[in-house]
Amino acid sequence: MNRITIDQYFMEIATVVAKRGTCPKAQVGAVLVKNKSIISTGYNGSPRGVAHCYQEGCNEVAGHCQRAVHAEMNAMLQAAMHGNSTIDATLYCTHFPCNHCLKGIINAGISKIVYEKPYKNGENFITHNLELVQVEVSKPETIVEIKDIQTKV
Repeated sequence: MNRITIDQYFMEIATVVAKRGTCPKAQVGAVLVKNKSIISTGYNGSPRGVAHCYQEGCNEVAGHCQRAVHAEMNAMLQAAMHGNSTIDATLYCTHFPCNHCLKGIINAGISKIVYEKPYKNGENFITHNLELVQVEVSKPETIVEIKDIQTKV
C-alpha cells in the first residue's frame, strides 16, 4: 500500500479548499494545522456580506484584486474568530503567500509554511524565522510504502 506524506495530505486538502474561491484572478486555498489537526481553512473571497468578484468584478489596483481577502488571511481570521491559537501552527497553502500575508503569518506566531506554487514574481519576501517547505501535490516526491503485516492472535 502506498501512502502520501502528512504534508501532501494537508496540501491536497488545501487544493480542495481553493475550489471554493470566489475571485477569478486566483483560486488559492489555505489550511491551518496544529498538532496534526486542522484548526481553520480559508480561500480567496470577499468579506462577509460583500459581493463576490465573480458577481461584481475585481476591484483592481496595479493588477491586484482589492475586493478579495487572501486565503491565508481568511484562515488566520477564521482561527481567531473561533478561538483557535495559531502559535506554532503550520500553514498549508496552494500558493506562496504575498508579503502582506507573510507579515500577518509572522505576527500570528505561525512557524511553518508548506506550499506548492511559488509566488509569481521575485519579491523580496519577509520570512523572518519561518520554516518554508515546497511540495508537489500532483506529482508526489515521497510516497511511504506500507507493507502488509500479519499478526497472530
